[in-house]
Formats: sequence, structure tokens, C-alpha cells
Amino acid sequence: MLVQQILKAKSDDGVVTVLPGSTVAKAVEVLSTRRIGAVIVSADGKNIAGILSERDVVRELGRRGTAVLGDTVDNLMTAKIVGCRRDDSVETVMQKMTDGRFRHMPVLDGAEMVGLISIGDVVKARLSELGMEKEALEGMIKGF
Repeated sequence: MLVQQILKAKSDDGVVTVLPGSTVAKAVEVLSTRRIGAVIVSADGKNIAGILSERDVVRELGRRGTAVLGDTVDNLMTAKIVGCRRDDSVETVMQKMTDGRFRHMPVLDGAEMVGLISIGDVVKARLSELGMEKEALEGMIKGF
């Protein structure tokens, strides 16, 4: 299965972004309201300045306390983005996520963001793929 198929299966709400310079408190509000685990930091919704996850916020809260909420997302975000392409396989994406120990990955077309997938999206796709393989093998064994 390819990343493109995962994107097609997702709802078309678009990628949730916050502007560079936004406060961490604003980003946390967006994460909470939208019930998501990460936001993309972008001025235009296409070019990525960084990504900010719940983990980033919690780690800094543990280190510095609530003062971090007044900082800008630019100070906490991960600026070195690891992304994938629409034609990448689920296995490739799973390996990148495992190696990098992150749960969200922007989907890029060149330098432009076209989507965002989570480890949950990837696992769901892989389970679906395995289910289809199982049914096909059972059909072959049973002679269907």
C-alpha cells in the first residue's frame, strides 16, 4: 500500500497548521480542540517551518513548567523535517517513523506539503492490507 492510498482514506479536513510566532499556548489549544497529536508550523499551509507535537510540549513543560506556554512555537518545534512522498510504501514510512521515533509525518511533493499522516493511519492501512492478504490466502487454500 502507498501513502497516496492512506491520504485518500483520510477525511479531507486538510492539515492543521499554526503560524510561526504563535505561542505554545495557542498551539496547545489547537491540539486540544482538534484532538490531534501534532501541528505543522507554516506561514502558508504549504511550506513547512517545523512540526510541534504533544511530546515536544510535555517534555518542555516537565523541564521548565508553565512558563513555556508563553514561548513561541519556533522555540519548541522540530525544524528538521522528515517527510515522505505519495509514492512511498507503508513499510518505508513505518521504518522512518520507527527509526526517528516520531508519530507524525508530512507528505511532500517536492518541498510542498500535501498531507500529514500519523502512525495510527499507517497501522490502520497495514492492518487492512494484512486482512486482504489473509482473505486471499484463505480463498486460495479453500479453492475459491
